Amino acid sequence: MEHNGGTVRPILGLREEASFQTMPAPLDILHDVFGYESFRPHQAEIVDAALSGRDVLAVMPTSAGKSICYQVPALLLDGLTVVVSPLISLMADQVGALHQMGVAAACLNSTLTGPERSEVLLAVTAGVVRLLYVAPERLEDPAFVDAAATRGVSLLAVDEAHCISQWGNDFRPSYQRIIDFVDALETRPPVMALTATATRAVRRDIRESLALRDPLVVLASFDRPNLFFSVERPRGRAEKDRALAAFCQKRTERSGIVYCSSRRAVEDVCEALRDEGLAATRYHAGLAAGERERNQEDFLYDRARVMVATNAFGMGIDKSNVSYVVHYNLPLSLENYYQEAGRAGRDGTRAECLLLYSPGDVHTAEFLLSRSEPREDMTPEQRALLAERDAERLRQMVFYATTTECLRAHILRYFGEEAPAYCGACGNCLADFEEVDATTDALKVVSCVARIAQRGRSAGAAMVVDVLRGSRAERVRQRGFDTLSTYGIMADAPAARVRAILDELVFRGVLARTSGDYPTIGLAGESGAFLRREAPWDGPFMLKVAKGKPRPERAPAAPKKAHAVTDVSELDAAGQELYGRLAALRANLAREQNVPAYIVFSNAALVDMCAKRPDSIEEFLGVSGVGAKKAERYGAAFLSEINA
Repeated sequence: MEHNGGTVRPILGLREEASFQTMPAPLDILHDVFGYESFRPHQAEIVDAALSGRDVLAVMPTSAGKSICYQVPALLLDGLTVVVSPLISLMADQVGALHQMGVAAACLNSTLTGPERSEVLLAVTAGVVRLLYVAPERLEDPAFVDAAATRGVSLLAVDEAHCISQWGNDFRPSYQRIIDFVDALETRPPVMALTATATRAVRRDIRESLALRDPLVVLASFDRPNLFFSVERPRGRAEKDRALAAFCQKRTERSGIVYCSSRRAVEDVCEALRDEGLAATRYHAGLAAGERERNQEDFLYDRARVMVATNAFGMGIDKSNVSYVVHYNLPLSLENYYQEAGRAGRDGTRAECLLLYSPGDVHTAEFLLSRSEPREDMTPEQRALLAERDAERLRQMVFYATTTECLRAHILRYFGEEAPAYCGACGNCLADFEEVDATTDALKVVSCVARIAQRGRSAGAAMVVDVLRGSRAERVRQRGFDTLSTYGIMADAPAARVRAILDELVFRGVLARTSGDYPTIGLAGESGAFLRREAPWDGPFMLKVAKGKPRPERAPAAPKKAHAVTDVSELDAAGQELYGRLAALRANLAREQNVPAYIVFSNAALVDMCAKRPDSIEEFLGVSGVGAKKAERYGAAFLSEINA
């Protein structure tokens, strides 16, 4: 496939595909085709499962490398790998990137003409195409089913698998009919379900709806160490506009997305940024399809540095060099926020995620929820339950916007992952903080959990906090917790402080949190030693507590990494100058081919070139993201610039 003025040719000839003398191993494919020395966490076990014929359910955050999990097996299996995706733009990006690597790929979606669809199906039947991206609706096309059956499907990958669940953010009924396509095949292929976010209920829906058989289940860490999270709380619209303009003005050479909650806000914000001299464009469902496509291309090709958009933009945009995402309005949930913020820093370089929060945003969000279309496929009881869940998700989003605690820890704990109370690399952690001795209060918290356990009962974190603070809530009295000796012993402590101590105790292994839809807090193996003040718990229990006042002129701290330089800011002066020259060369090569610059090489690849400064093709192949085909295609030009 080729980018051509924003359109994508449906076929990539087999003649361009990388070839091998002998049957390669997965690591050979990873290195020779994709240019990476080693798999990222979980990728190798997923690839091995697919090659052995086992189903997979993988929940991996954006930028974790989900596409490698099916692209590598596709080049090792004999038959056709079908990738189901609801995102036409993602198909274009991924197939364009595969073209650069010399991999035979194609797509089937509504943008193709009749003759183009016929060309794709003919190529599938003839065995020309190894990887085929399809919209879920195409699976119901009898012509495609016949072509797939003739060729033989060796792997079915379902991307954005959360779309199959009625409890997910982006439910699509067509996803629930994927199983019909699988059942129509003479031989069932292994099925790989992939998503960036999925609650326990959504994961259950995915397994049942796709009829996964003894799947390998991978739940990767949600942490994105290269993302810097911050929240600003401007007072009023004018102050928010000034804050946004100042933020973008400092990053004029970088690509960023600004999310707004309404079409009107998109129009106003885009106009305001243009008035400030910024190269901004816009995207929302109210624009004509032609303008949306042009504006999207301007952003992908770096003609417009800032995209101002509703959440209709971004799903499937594989633009790796987005350096920041700003939320001008409050998202409706932390799921939405993390998915949208995660579109920054996809190539692993440092990126910023800023939320501009005003209390009035809550009323706007509540209004948007009240205006959502009722789901006809649900009973009144189910709709009421969904509305209740939506309201709770919004409350959790407000907690994030107003907390003075570590933002990274807040996000990770929301998704069920333990995290320290201080990351040192978010807006709240870089505010003024003090390290306090919380030993006495920590002992009170553990004692309270122990007293509840002695009665053969269990309680969630919120209940433990209520007991310690002496809440008169009916639910506390009904369970008799108001008669505990620890009831009210922290009545003067703010709820946020008690919760921070509790969460830190869980993170350090003194307490334990159960899994499930209703997690409870219980004693852990270290609880006894902690209460008895035995080693290693005989010292003070220190806790970092944010004061909330930002430190002036302190730059965001880089995540501590043991591996190579990954951001241009880490290069020396000569390296940064070289980076600018390589970026200009990349832009020229991209213009000649009419493809986005990041498809030639990612920002991370350019940084690695500047750090390693190769002077031969062999050394150039050692750069992260440089495979055999790209070395053949671009090596001479980049080596010439580096050696100059």
